[in-house]
Amino acid sequence: MDSLLQHMVDMTGHRDHTMLDISVVSAVQELSGAAYTRVLNIASVGAQKFVRSRACIHAGGVACPEEPQDAGPGEPIAAYPDLERCLRRHDMRAESLGADGLRRLWLPIWFGDKADTCLEIAHADPFTPEALYMVSGIVSVYRNFQNLLDYSERDSLTGLLNRKTFDDQLARMLHAADADAGPAGAPQAERRHQNGEEKQWLAVVDVDHFKGVNDRFGHLYGDEVLILIANLLQTSFRAQDRVFRFGGEEFVVLLRSTTLDNARRIIDRFRGDVEAHAFPQVGRVTVSVGFTSVSAADSPVVTLGHADQALYYAKANGRNRVCHYEELVQGGLLQTVAVNDTAEFF
Repeated sequence: MDSLLQHMVDMTGHRDHTMLDISVVSAVQELSGAAYTRVLNIASVGAQKFVRSRACIHAGGVACPEEPQDAGPGEPIAAYPDLERCLRRHDMRAESLGADGLRRLWLPIWFGDKADTCLEIAHADPFTPEALYMVSGIVSVYRNFQNLLDYSERDSLTGLLNRKTFDDQLARMLHAADADAGPAGAPQAERRHQNGEEKQWLAVVDVDHFKGVNDRFGHLYGDEVLILIANLLQTSFRAQDRVFRFGGEEFVVLLRSTTLDNARRIIDRFRGDVEAHAFPQVGRVTVSVGFTSVSAADSPVVTLGHADQALYYAKANGRNRVCHYEELVQGGLLQTVAVNDTAEFF
């Protein structure tokens, strides 16, 4: 009982989804004696669902978060037929016996009729009623606290992640980029070879002439435009990318591990989706986008400033276009005239 209470204290002491995931797999693993326990992310891309592990712990091991190893959304849910059937039926749990002899318990975390998180518990022995009761209690606490965290991290109008969450996740991405950059003294060419062409990217999106929308049609229709653009952002970008409402009519996207050409293609596809969308009453709406690579050498303020400068260039040169900061600088269209540790001036 003391161990259970301590795990509950640990779970509710976090203000971060990643640490909450680690706490719940640690609690379930210790209290159930499982072979391994995972938190799975369930993402929808169009009509398809994909599964990716977010955190995992094996017997005798230490719980750790699992970052995406590629640019894909994960494994097709067809690879998990019992979980797929469970989600389709809106069941609270499902059990299966794998070819490896392990029994797996699937516990979707339902919020209304949607589940984008699931616990997977693998055990060599059948699950007893007592174990199921205890694990279900842990999952209920996890679900409730995850809901509280989610509420604090999201914008109330659009449902996108908010500015505070962006600050945290950009700092984390910069830290990861610093770790990937290798030793401080490593030659730049060596680091480029190790990293390949894939990078992290930050894009700033601004709705063109949004003040005119509010002035002509009123704030209710303006809010509807923001909600519809938020929906287009979520469907246009990949499951592993993160989309934020930065404030007003401005949005920010963090794109994970992809090439410049692919980042440009994804961003321009979104721009085209907005241009082609028929907004009720308002009609045609466009967006301008500026984007830049995320580098460990730059602070969050400087990184965001680069994307902002590319955005301002796009808006000053016709709008409804996508501009890449590094290309503008290389082409002499933007010039950095002064720099310090926290800001650059143009």
